[in-house]
Amino acid sequence: MGELQTYLMDHNKDLCTKMEIVRRLQKILKDKKGEKIFFDKSVVFKTELARMFIDYMHLDVDRDLVLTACLLCNCKKVDNPQKKGKLFTYAKEGADYLLNIGFEPRFCKICEGVNRYSGLKDREPESDILELVDHFGGMMLDRPERAGFNPEEALIQMERENLKGLKNRYLPQFHDFVYKMQEVEV
Repeated sequence: MGELQTYLMDHNKDLCTKMEIVRRLQKILKDKKGEKIFFDKSVVFKTELARMFIDYMHLDVDRDLVLTACLLCNCKKVDNPQKKGKLFTYAKEGADYLLNIGFEPRFCKICEGVNRYSGLKDREPESDILELVDHFGGMMLDRPERAGFNPEEALIQMERENLKGLKNRYLPQFHDFVYKMQEVEV
């Protein structure tokens, strides 16, 4: 395991600490190497969705691995809706980037699986969780071109459009999770 991955995957670090490390890494890479990695409030929101999903539904996955992947899987995403071509390449570019800075191949494969555009044949189970929270979280957030969906609308859109015809092993549990979370009074 690479040094950075070992440091981030230290089980003694809580999620907030990991988020701070990635935020600092973003700044260091920009200042010292002129490289950009994508990390904003949407990444934090989606990572928190993943944490709640794993914990509430008692999923049998390596929680730390999934949450760390959630923080980094969109590292080469471009925050520009005009660059549609990047939609098809950012996950693969991000996985390659993470591999080059010392992350394990399996971790990079999990990150690449955040969307289906790279054509991975053998998806890791953890990739299915990333895919769900990425789609669902993205629909819940406001964007310049549209208001965010409510949870039920986002779930319907995700099932009927984004994941239509695709197998995601955690979709039934995610469906239950969304409906159970809507029952929580805040």
